[in-house]
Amino acid sequence: MTITAALASELARLEWPPLPVRRAGRVAGFDGTTITAVGIESQVGARARIGPQALAAEVIGFTRGQALLMGLSPLIGIMPGMAVETAGVETQVEVGPGLLGRVIDGLGRPLDGCGPLRDVPLRVALSGDTLAPSARSRVTLPLACGVRAIDALLTLGRGQRVGIMAGTGVGKSVLLGQIARWAQADVVVMALIGERGREITDFIETELAGPARSRTVTLAVPAGDAPLVRVRGAQRALAIAEGFRGQGAHVLLILDSLSRVVHGAREVALARGESGGARGYPPSALALVSQLAERAGGDRASGGAITCIATVLAEADQGSDPVVDAARGVMDGHILLSRKLAGAGIFPAIDLAASASRVMADVCDPEHLAAAARFRRLSALIEDNRDLVLMGAYAPGSDAELDAALALAPRLEAFRQQPRAQRADFAAARAALTELVLA
Repeated sequence: MTITAALASELARLEWPPLPVRRAGRVAGFDGTTITAVGIESQVGARARIGPQALAAEVIGFTRGQALLMGLSPLIGIMPGMAVETAGVETQVEVGPGLLGRVIDGLGRPLDGCGPLRDVPLRVALSGDTLAPSARSRVTLPLACGVRAIDALLTLGRGQRVGIMAGTGVGKSVLLGQIARWAQADVVVMALIGERGREITDFIETELAGPARSRTVTLAVPAGDAPLVRVRGAQRALAIAEGFRGQGAHVLLILDSLSRVVHGAREVALARGESGGARGYPPSALALVSQLAERAGGDRASGGAITCIATVLAEADQGSDPVVDAARGVMDGHILLSRKLAGAGIFPAIDLAASASRVMADVCDPEHLAAAARFRRLSALIEDNRDLVLMGAYAPGSDAELDAALALAPRLEAFRQQPRAQRADFAAARAALTELVLA
């Protein structure tokens, strides 16, 4: 046998392992926000890695045979022809006791420097499983949140969805911090989405300090993060809340802010070519409001519930806003914070006349409801006749109801106010309200 034949025979006996096959597309275009790539065979929502730096992105749509991708991180150094490798779609979120006390980002990565997440055995769908109407439990139990004006005059219920409508600088963060610290809930999921990085740090270290931190899962998406991460962050926060609800826990989900989540969804929708709707909001962006809100509520099977408090950026003098209108339509109540009251030093700056809790009649007894209604009427009389009284044009004795309101005015105003560090007891707040207006 020749040497050549011997070598050929030896090579034939060798088993060569199959080489790994990696299919990738190529970057065909980039406009600063959206990447177009050719050769991508994947579904919408699939994660992708771009170039040698493995920049994170996600497939958001397709057009004319090309895939559209948006970054999940800053897209720096993009060049034509860069390889685009796709991975699977993230469909599940890890949930468990190991999340309590931790701070994560919109993609579930730890931000607190305490190492990787542990003790998170549950797997919950990122997109959620909306409860059927027959699977929902009614809102029948009050939720004491430790804020006297809310507990007594705008009583919330377990499983309710509430919108806090507020502009900037009217005490919204302080109010959210009070509710997060003092609300009677087993778990608090705090989603800080679109806030400035400094404000996120301040909120965690000041408003969530103390025992409340150990029952709180904080999800932070700074304003500088990609728009798509805001949407994924909100979905992840809901998924985490659903995981704990499925274990029978009462979860308080605070989403700050819903407006910035919708703004992120608007940028994603416009990037994939969706036409704009009301005031530039594509239909899919506004539909996200109801999709997120419908995931909250009580679960008959587990006995758990998600109470959702979402903030919406709104100013009373700016007219109608599509996000505000959409939130009002799907929420079970709304609390409007007034810049005028904040300017007068009244905190929490809740505009009682413009606020409502639609489940209050289901969670409060008749005496409580009567006292709250009378308080609101007296406050409205004072406000409606304020200019008349200040000008001296009102003669005492002309209206017995107004006289009673004016006599109680200092005590009514004091009842509405509450120092930042003071916690109000629910039963004491109710008793004080009844004594004030029904005695």
